[in-house]
Amino acid sequence: MQSFFARRLPRPKATAIFVAGVGGTVAIAALLAIGNAVDVALVIAPFGASCVLIFGLPDGPLSQPANVVGGHMVSAVAGMIAISLFPDFWFYPALGVGLAIAAMAAFRVTHPPAGANPVVIAGLDPGWWFLLVPVLAGTILLVLCGVLYHRLTGKQYPAPG
Repeated sequence: MQSFFARRLPRPKATAIFVAGVGGTVAIAALLAIGNAVDVALVIAPFGASCVLIFGLPDGPLSQPANVVGGHMVSAVAGMIAISLFPDFWFYPALGVGLAIAAMAAFRVTHPPAGANPVVIAGLDPGWWFLLVPVLAGTILLVLCGVLYHRLTGKQYPAPG
């Protein structure tokens, strides 16, 4: 039972905690501001979770740009396929999530926050344009915010290797 409550992440420094929180705030604020300026939505809920990885765990393999952009795109395509094939079936959001997990693994672009995209798509029924805006445009901007912010704060992102 104790293993359920064990915290396996190392204790971060106070500065790292602050930098991560501010980074997420700045990134989402930038996407909201740009979206407002061009009158288009660039933020979806899973992007908040992506910020946790990009700014809180920037060295992790699931936080890297290919995983962020690729994971969100693959997952959104899975959601759109599920809604297109089974529009009246109550179970299609679950099928979309399962397909997204499998596809992200197959393409080696696993990004856990992206697993929520099929559920978002099920709630919005947005149409295929959703893949370009907000998914592709938003994730590219989110990664660029991560690159710029980490460079300004002395951290390398993406991780070397």
